[in-house]
Amino acid sequence: MNEQEILDQIRTLVDQEHDLRTRSVAGEIDSAEEQARLRSLEESLDQCWDLLRQRRARREVGDNPDNAEVRPAQQVEGYLQ
Repeated sequence: MNEQEILDQIRTLVDQEHDLRTRSVAGEIDSAEEQARLRSLEESLDQCWDLLRQRRARREVGDNPDNAEVRPAQQVEGYLQ
């Protein structure tokens, strides 16, 4: 996945997150369903951002950005900000 594809995926996930919150406020879905789906979206977003950072870091040091790989959600979620 190249950087543009990652950014497109991030936009798609953010749009889904906004839609989910809107539907929740409108009472179209219950809070348990919302929380589960939001958690999944947040994990996917974190993985995308991590992959994007990896690609940029590799490029900066002269490495091939295509060698970056999606890391498991548990690993990415464990990072300190």
